[in-house]
Formats: sequence, structure tokens, C-alpha cells
Amino acid sequence: IVLLLSLMAASHSNMRTNVCKWCDNSHPVCDGGICLTNCSLSSYCENPEEICVTIWKEENESLQLSTRCHHPLLLLENFLVPNYNTSLCVMSAMPSVSGRLYTCACTEEQECNDQLIFYNQSNGFSMLHSKEVVPVAAISLLPPFLCAVMVTVLFYLYRTQRLSKIPHSWPDKRGHCPEELIEARRTDEYNCRLSSVLISNSPSDMSPMCANSINHNTELLPIELDQRVGKGRFAKVWRAKLRHSAPGHYEMVAVKIFPCQEFSSWKNESRIFADANLKHKNVLQFITTEIRGTSLQKEYWIITTYHAKGNLKDYQASHFLNWTTFLKMAGSIVNGVAHLHSDCTPCGAMKIPIAHRDIKSTNILVKSDCECVVCDFGIAVRLDLSLTTEDFANSGQVGTARYMAPEVLESRVNLEDLESFKQMDVYSLSLVLWELATRCDASGEVRSYELPFGSKVREQPCVETMRDLVLHGRVRPEIPDTWRRHPGLDVLCDTITECWDHDPEARLTVHCVAERFKLMPQMECDAMNHHSSG
Repeated sequence: IVLLLSLMAASHSNMRTNVCKWCDNSHPVCDGGICLTNCSLSSYCENPEEICVTIWKEENESLQLSTRCHHPLLLLENFLVPNYNTSLCVMSAMPSVSGRLYTCACTEEQECNDQLIFYNQSNGFSMLHSKEVVPVAAISLLPPFLCAVMVTVLFYLYRTQRLSKIPHSWPDKRGHCPEELIEARRTDEYNCRLSSVLISNSPSDMSPMCANSINHNTELLPIELDQRVGKGRFAKVWRAKLRHSAPGHYEMVAVKIFPCQEFSSWKNESRIFADANLKHKNVLQFITTEIRGTSLQKEYWIITTYHAKGNLKDYQASHFLNWTTFLKMAGSIVNGVAHLHSDCTPCGAMKIPIAHRDIKSTNILVKSDCECVVCDFGIAVRLDLSLTTEDFANSGQVGTARYMAPEVLESRVNLEDLESFKQMDVYSLSLVLWELATRCDASGEVRSYELPFGSKVREQPCVETMRDLVLHGRVRPEIPDTWRRHPGLDVLCDTITECWDHDPEARLTVHCVAERFKLMPQMECDAMNHHSSG
């Protein structure tokens, strides 16, 4: 009897526990928008709360498919599993540093993670061709279509009857306005609109009403693409001419063009730029956004000011810096990041802090006066208190591997503390400051230009390489002894060392770094006076 009761209890327990496909590196078989994992192994989940999940990775033209049991409250590949209270395993695209990453989760049905469903994902799979979906969609769209046809017919009949009652002399009375006055009005309207979005190369000349506001005009700006000047992970950057109403006159602007599949990146950066409080002389000045083209040819544009000197990485590679120029460039970068992290503007107005999450020398532009501006907010995040831990967790592991902080490489960011995102930026900032200092001649020697960890890793290191070097080996770029002999560089060395500390809590805030940069010129003067008096 005891044995029988035990068997019944085990059977009852198994009924409450999910049975999932459990394989690694299986080879799926796909038909239209539905794929089968082709996994022959199944397993009871140990915990009744566990669900069935499938992970689909595409990298370097190779496919890796994994199926397993997983607890929904634990991180899976650095994000929480979305939409798991369903019996269908519908694949969702997730953020990934390299390649493509999809995942799905399900419960209630045994081996529900064996059949994978794609809804128009960018890898070409689509369930819309399924025989079950197409008839349902057609039937669902029929009533609205018939209503639209009836409204169109009624409107046409109304307009026809109304126009037949209008006197024939009415157009002559409307057309009495001279042609010259009509043309003048058009020119005035054009100039008014153009002046509302144009900004000069000098931020002090900018109207506060035109910066950082989304373009709500339906008419596209008269822009002529001139030359491609950059290419990033999500978009290409063009130098372009924004034509004035006067023939032959134009303004040089930068146009960042996102393809249709990168809509989410364009949308995120547009939201960051839409904040009027983002305006700062060391943050790239925004003009407007536009959507061009249709269907698969659709492009998403972000239009900003253009800086002819290019990005900081290319500028450093061909220029030496004296101490004054170094302070100007480094200080302006620090001020730009400090403004992003601040919860108020210089005027005292409240703002939502922003974490850049991809600070590096290619995401910093050099202005004509050698000050710098921070740019590229494609993966930036607003540190809004209304967002939840899950919102931040679903953002995944982001940034450039070379500049990633140790806690990011380890995937151990404290998502409950918004200061963690700022600490990640401070680490990346310290590498940019080191990079800039290698090209400064204040110590008496100038190094050949190289990126941080340049001699220890390849040109585009992967996350695993940087994890071994920075996280496990605790390696940092070398600080030459000659820097310690210069009073200003000596302070910089201490600042950089404190900013790339392995412990995020021990790092300086960017506002503290900004205060040190304000004191550096005076420190150098005091040191020179001390030596001269001695």
C-alpha cells in the first residue's frame, strides 16, 4: 500500500511539472514561420515553477539552438524571459552584442518549446503564410474594409453635391490675389520653417526653440546627401547640404540614416534627443528627425549639426596635443558626460539623468574650437525612476567590448541601483581620458596612438577576450612614469586610476572628475610658482 501511494504521489507531481525539450546545438527544421527543434530528448523540470524555453543564436553564419527548463524569475542570457504564460513558443528578438538572438518561453503544454513560431522577424521567418492565420486575418479585416468603402462613397457623393451648388464666379473672386503676393507668402513660410530648424556651428547662436525638438512638419527638409563620413553598428552617417531659400546658399549638417530594420535604435535615440533639457554645448546638437521612403525602402533619419574635424579617435591619430588643448578637450568631454548624468540643468531645471552606455573615442566629435561633444545615443537609457528592474534587465549586455566595465563583462550589474549605469560610464570615460593623455606632450614624450589595451588584444576584441583580460586578469592600460613628473598629469593619473577601479562603488562620480579638471590649471600654476621660488 505504501509503495502504491508513493507511485501515485510521484505521478501526481509529474502531472504538475512541465515536460520540456532539453538539447544543446540541435538543428531545427523550418517551414514558413514555424520551426521544429529536431531535439529527441525530453526532461521533466525539477521545479514545478520552471517553464520551457528555447534560445536561438545566429553569429558568423552559424546557428546554435538550445532548449531547456528555466525559472522565469532568473536571468537568461542577461535578460528576463518575456511572455511565458502561454502554450505557444513565440520567438522574440532580444538585444545582443554580436549576431542575432531570439528566445521564447511557454508552459501548460508538454514539450511546448519544440515548435517555434516566428512573427515577421528579420531572419525572414513569417507565420503569416500559415494556412490557419491567413483566412482568419482576411475575415477579421473584411468588416473594417467594407466600412471604409461606404465612408469613401458617402464622402464622394457629399462633395459632388456641394461643388455643384457653388457659383461659377467664386473661383475668380478667390483668384484676385496677385501672383507676386502669393509667391512672397510662400517664400516667407519657407524661410520661417527653415529658421526654426537651422542652427549655426556656434551653440551660442542657437535659438532655444529650435534645438532638441522633433520635427512635426509633414514636409521634408531640402537636404542633399554629400558624402558618407561614418558607419556604425546601427546606422550610417552622411555629410549633407541643407539648402536655404536663396539659390546657392546651404548649411552643412550631419544625417544619421537608420535602415528600416533598425527602427528601435532610431526610436530610442530620437526619444533621448527629444528631451529639451539635453541641450548642452558639449552634447551633439540635434535639429530634427525624418522618415523617408516607403515599405522596405523606408529610412529613418536623425539630423544634427556637422563637425568637420570628425571623431576623437581619428583626430588623435594625426594630432599631438599641448597641455592647454588637452585640458580643453578632456574637460569638455567630462562636462558633456556630467550633463548627461545630472538630474538638473545648469539653469536649475529638473531633468532625467541619462546613461550613455557606449562612451568611446569614436562616439565623441571634435568641434572647430577643439572642444568636444558627446554623440551617438542609440543604446543610451533614461534613468527614469518610473522604470522597473525588468525594463533595465531586458536591455541586455550593451556597449563596445573594449570599453566595457568589469561588472558589465561579468553580467553582474546592480539593476536596482540606477547609479550602477553611471558607474559603467565612468569606467569607459577613464579609458578615453587615458587615450587622450597618450597624445599629450606635457610630459616631454608622446606615444604613438593606440586604443586602450591596443597591444594586448586585436582590433575588435570579443567579450570573452576582454573578460579574461579585465575581469579575471584585472589588467588596465599602462600609465608611464613620466606622467607623474608633471603636476597636472599626476592629478590625471590618480583620477583615471580611481575611475577604472574594479569596484564600481569605489569609482569617482563624473561630477567629481569635472571638479578636478577645473582645479588642474591652478594646481599647475602653484607647482610652477613653488619650483621658481625654490
